[in-house]
Amino acid sequence: MLEQQIQVQKAAWLSEFDPDQPRVAYDAISMSRYYTGPNSDHFDGERFFDRKAAAPRSRGDLLRWFLQRRLRGTRAKWPDWAPSPFTDRPPSRVEGATCRISYVGHASWLIQTAGLNILLDPIWSQRASPFRHIGPKRVNDPGIAFADLPPIDVVLVSHAHYDHLDVATLSRLAAAHRPRIITPLGNDTIMRNHDAAIAAEAFDWDDRVDLGAAAVTLVPTSHWSARNLTDRNMSLWASFVIDAPIGKIYVVADSGYGVGRLFRRARERHGPFKLAILPIGAYEPRWFMRDQHMNPAEAVQAYIDCGAELALAHHYGTFQLTDEAIDAPLVALADALSAAGIPAERFRALRPGEMLQL
Repeated sequence: MLEQQIQVQKAAWLSEFDPDQPRVAYDAISMSRYYTGPNSDHFDGERFFDRKAAAPRSRGDLLRWFLQRRLRGTRAKWPDWAPSPFTDRPPSRVEGATCRISYVGHASWLIQTAGLNILLDPIWSQRASPFRHIGPKRVNDPGIAFADLPPIDVVLVSHAHYDHLDVATLSRLAAAHRPRIITPLGNDTIMRNHDAAIAAEAFDWDDRVDLGAAAVTLVPTSHWSARNLTDRNMSLWASFVIDAPIGKIYVVADSGYGVGRLFRRARERHGPFKLAILPIGAYEPRWFMRDQHMNPAEAVQAYIDCGAELALAHHYGTFQLTDEAIDAPLVALADALSAAGIPAERFRALRPGEMLQL
């Protein structure tokens, strides 16, 4: 009985936390290799890796986590619905050096500057899951209605996990806006396997991509990838440095903190940063999550390490992926900023639909 319950729970979770979960038949094509290219210091000819980072958790670790949930009741109860009081209707364009940044929710943002409209890790779907009726379900609407999006020029997709690479949303964007999709190696295959109309371009760590009035560089991050039973780490993961007229914006979608080496590396190679966008949620239990997701205290340290002038928080409050309460990241962030002597206005946590203008 317990094993049956565990299997049901496993099916409900993202491959981010269960890389061994079975996939539905319509995605069978994604079982093939996503990328073929020369070996490198982070690609062995089949899978990507980072020798200095911890390996993804095993199936046994996942079983231990679910047993703890069942026996100890460690998973906090989220509300079924927690709407944001804000809704944004962005302008068609923002010209010049002004930068308008709107929080859509989870890890999705709209950045408008120099006449460019850039979306980050867009997900407008109701669930962050390969399944329609099970898996993490959003508890608030996107801060921008899809119909209210301005013309989208560029989409940045950080990695293959379902709460970041949402093929349904990418198909909608391809049909409505025909944007360029910039993503790490291998993720382009996942997208085209779903919809050939998705104009995905794949790049390696440290590649710089010209966007016209801006540019983006893909930089290493401490994470991993999977979408099915066989494809662990067959697509690359990355953070982004956007070089815009206002200055450089460092966008970290998912990352463990480790010893902070990649945040210091980003500062040394790409700084100074006007803004850092850093994840603060999906971090409990720490023994399971610490190598792939920062907690708020680590996010504050990452902010210090990368040397950004300002920071915005994300990856919290929309999909319950892990065990902490819905408001725990905000409370912990406030505590960490206070302990570090950093004014709260320098590291803000927006609600979906809120915006910041630089």
